[in-house]
Amino acid sequence: MCTISFKISDAELEVMRILWREKQAVSFSDIRTELSNKMGWEKSTIATLIRRLQKKGAISIQDKEMHYYMPNITKEDYTMIKKKSLIDKLYGGSTKNFVAALCQNGELTEADIDELKMYFRMGDENK
Repeated sequence: MCTISFKISDAELEVMRILWREKQAVSFSDIRTELSNKMGWEKSTIATLIRRLQKKGAISIQDKEMHYYMPNITKEDYTMIKKKSLIDKLYGGSTKNFVAALCQNGELTEADIDELKMYFRMGDENK
């Protein structure tokens, strides 16, 4: 698993979601069009977010006829790091306590729990 030493803000995460979804280098123009339409952000705001991500090392630039941007961390690695951080912070590193809290507070329905049981049974069969 990849480790990162930087934090990605909620606004920067919007840029990362585009890069992760596209799975190829994305031009500033394409990023700007999507975020202007979706978020109502100005060109300068989007350029600032991209600059910050690049400075943090979260993305890199490919120079072709114009700048194209690529993520330096996968969505899966980022999600794993954020999940671990949340569980460490709120549940002392105990995934069991995290899942128990979801069950106790009603965030998981009986159907969700049954589906998870099936998921774990299938995982055992593949070992």
